[in-house]
Amino acid sequence: MALQVWLDGRLVPEEEARVSVFDHGLLYGDGVFEGIRAYDGIVFRLKEHLDRLYNGARVIMLDIPLSQEEMTQAVLETIRANGLRDAYIRLVVTRGVGDLGLDPRKCPRASVFIIAAGIALYPEEVYINGLRLITCSVRRNSPDALDGSIKSLNYLNNIMAKMEAIRAGVPEGIMLTTDGYVAECTGDNIFLVRGERLITPPTSIGNLPGITRGAVMEIAARQGLEVREELFRLASVYTAEEVFVTGTAAEIVPVVEVDGRPVGAGKPGPVTKRLLDGFRELTKTDGEPIYP
Repeated sequence: MALQVWLDGRLVPEEEARVSVFDHGLLYGDGVFEGIRAYDGIVFRLKEHLDRLYNGARVIMLDIPLSQEEMTQAVLETIRANGLRDAYIRLVVTRGVGDLGLDPRKCPRASVFIIAAGIALYPEEVYINGLRLITCSVRRNSPDALDGSIKSLNYLNNIMAKMEAIRAGVPEGIMLTTDGYVAECTGDNIFLVRGERLITPPTSIGNLPGITRGAVMEIAARQGLEVREELFRLASVYTAEEVFVTGTAAEIVPVVEVDGRPVGAGKPGPVTKRLLDGFRELTKTDGEPIYP
C-alpha cells in the first residue's frame, strides 16, 4: 500500500504529495520541522515536540494554520492511516508559496505536511559496540546569527559537517562553537560521563534543546546522577569516562572513539547502558496513544 502523507489538511498517496517550486521552504529554507518517534502505539513526548515547533514558528513569525490540538490530531491521523505502531514522523511547516523574492509577506499561507514511516538510523550492533566520531572543522552557527533553539529547514551547517564526517569514514561528527567549545554533533546532542556526573553543553551556545536530551537528563537525575550543563572543550571529551550522543532517531548511542582516541575503556560504559535501558522503559508510557 502506498504511504499516506498528510498535506495541507488531507491525506494523499506519497506520489501525489507535492509542494510548489515557489514554496519558500524549498527556495530559502524558510520554515520549521520536527522529527518524532512512535513506540508500540505511543507517540513519545508529542506535546514537547509540538511545543518546540510552535515556539520556533513564533520566533520566526510563522503563523501555523492549525492549533496545537489540531496538529496533534493530524499527526495521529497520519500514523493511523499508515497502520503503524512504531514509526518515525517528520512534521514540516513551510512559509508557503510566494514569489522569487525573500519577502515572507508574499506567502499568504503556511504549508504543513506530515510523513509517518519507518526509520533505522543505526543498526543494533552500534548500540552494542559504539560509535567512532571525529571533530568537524565546520563550526556550529553562532547563536548571534541564528538561534539554535529553532529547528529550521535550513540545515546546511549540519550537512556540511556531516559530509566531513562521512569523508572521514565515520557516521557522526562533533561540531564546535566559533570559540572552540563543544556544541553538539551534526544530528545529535552530546553527553560526557565523569564518575557520578553527567555533563552536556548548555543550549545557550547555539545547540538544539533536544527532546531526547531532556528525557535523558531527567532519567539520569532519577538514577542518582548529578546532571550539569556546562561549557567544555575537546580535552574533556578525550578524557571522559564515557561519551554518548542522543537524538530522536538515534535514541542514546555510546561513543567509543573520538579523533582516534579511545573513550574510557574503548567500549560502551555502564552508565550509558543504564540510561538507554531507562529511556526505552520511558518510551513505553510517556506520550500520546495513537489508537483509542
